[in-house]
Amino acid sequence: MGVVYLLALLASLGCMLLIDRRFRLFFWRDARSAIAVTLIGLAFFLLWDAAGIWLGIFFRGGSALATGILLAPELPIEEPVFLVFLVVCTMVLYTGAARVLEHRRRQEAS
Repeated sequence: MGVVYLLALLASLGCMLLIDRRFRLFFWRDARSAIAVTLIGLAFFLLWDAAGIWLGIFFRGGSALATGILLAPELPIEEPVFLVFLVVCTMVLYTGAARVLEHRRRQEAS
């Protein structure tokens, strides 16, 4: 049972990448830029987490669904996977919304 959360995160990330592939929104539009944005976003949020942990704001919650594997004190292995999912989901939503708005703008102009 200890890997359910990690597997759910990986499945969700996989689904987001399938949407991305279908509509060529982020990685399938410009892989180099997408990798850079994802790594920069991951680094930013890991630093944010580190600051929160250091200040005593963030704590690892105990759950039977999580692996219990820690990368650092109070930083479970699921956290970077979640952060990658967060960045990818945000970018797919952003680029998808930008495409829809651009399409609407073109329709109204014609």
